[in-house]
Amino acid sequence: MEHSIRFGLPNATARQQMQRAEQLVDSAWDRLRPKFVNLVRSFLREPISPSAFFAMEVALLTLVRELGRVVLESTINALESRPAESLPRDLWFECGGYRRRKEKTRNPHVATLLGVVVLWRRGYRSWDGSDRSIFPLEMYLGLTANVSPGLIDWLGRKMADAGASQSRVLELLRQECGVAMGVKRLRACTSQLSDALSDLRQVHQVDRLLNALENAHASRGNRKPVVAVGRDGITLREYQHRFFEVATAATVSVYDRAGKRLATVYLAWPPELGQATMDRMLTDLLRELLDRWQGPLPQLAYVTDAGGSESSYYQKTLRRMIHPRTGKQLDWQRVVDYYHVAERVWSMAAALFGKDTREGVAWAHRMLKALKKPSGPSRLLHSAASHFHRRDLTHPRAKDFWTAYRYIQQRTRFMRYHEYASRHIPLGSGVTEAACKTIFTQRLKLSGMRWTHEGAKVVLGLRVISLSKTWPATFATYLKTRNPTDLRPYPAPRQHHAKIAA
Repeated sequence: MEHSIRFGLPNATARQQMQRAEQLVDSAWDRLRPKFVNLVRSFLREPISPSAFFAMEVALLTLVRELGRVVLESTINALESRPAESLPRDLWFECGGYRRRKEKTRNPHVATLLGVVVLWRRGYRSWDGSDRSIFPLEMYLGLTANVSPGLIDWLGRKMADAGASQSRVLELLRQECGVAMGVKRLRACTSQLSDALSDLRQVHQVDRLLNALENAHASRGNRKPVVAVGRDGITLREYQHRFFEVATAATVSVYDRAGKRLATVYLAWPPELGQATMDRMLTDLLRELLDRWQGPLPQLAYVTDAGGSESSYYQKTLRRMIHPRTGKQLDWQRVVDYYHVAERVWSMAAALFGKDTREGVAWAHRMLKALKKPSGPSRLLHSAASHFHRRDLTHPRAKDFWTAYRYIQQRTRFMRYHEYASRHIPLGSGVTEAACKTIFTQRLKLSGMRWTHEGAKVVLGLRVISLSKTWPATFATYLKTRNPTDLRPYPAPRQHHAKIAA
């Protein structure tokens, strides 16, 4: 809508705007100039030393931040400096009416990147008094719990960082921004930000994957690009009952024609029985990616271990998925992670030859190489069965052998590693395994940490956007949604118009 509630000097001439800007900056500088002069003078009269230089740097940085804080405070308070009559008498917002209050009120708790500033703003009281007053200037500035957009961005990034914690973020906030904040306010800010960004996450992750697909199709190589999907679980300690549950992570990666990984986006969700939310999130992401991609269809691969949830998702969803635009069934290539298979090979070697024996190690190495050759799984199984029948194993060792043997035997159709390598399809789920560590372990599994479902959901919502490298675009869209487009002046009464006309 047109900015009917006019703040600042949008209709002033360029000269008038320049004069006002110079007045605000000069006023702030005149106020703090003596402190800068005294700081420099005191440094010049002291003997030169590392300690004196350090003190000078710290003090100067504090003064520069204070200068910025004063300029910012003066500027935002100048936005509503015009007479009250220049603002609408009545406003309509969210199906309710509000009337302008006579006097401005003081908000002394606006937290910004430069420190806490005081904002004088004019409020509007609800017509019937049932709702709280609204402050249009705060709404147009995009304050969240009296926190500026710049500081909200800073808080979100810091809370998503590896090794972060609430106490650590609050300490950094005091040191770097000069803002003292409580845990309750921090949680309110990050919770609202995470919910808003999570609603925008998918479209920007798809944008990144589409850009990578374009680069992949333009790349050099003799194979089609690959879109590889993976998912895995990791234990997470629950807060209330102090036991461990399985949280879920998923990745979607794009590989170019030469097999180089160009981009990866991440999904994560706290522990949930059945993992239905992760199924939905991953499926929606893939469908939007395929729907918006206009080029030739890339190779589609699903690379995971053979866990229950991972296999169930392939059987119930991916194997039956159709192209959202053409309606044709998609050909997903299921790949059982090579390194999980390798663990079974070592288990069979230990059962057949003994643990860490020279003969067992040599056999395992030969079989791992054979796995990557044509008919590799069959050659492995034949060799293992031949050795088994020539040995008289104890019951525990025989049980270990058959457990590993049947794991491979039942999944040989998903272990065509020679074919996968020739098509530049990844053989292992290392990207997804690493995602579990980077998403969960480095942030949610630090010493002594326990999590509620909601608390983990907030942090994971921020962290996957940061790791997917889509934070700038997602946050920019979030700022646009914060603009109060449904705030508008209420039409004047008819008799008022009639009097004017008369």
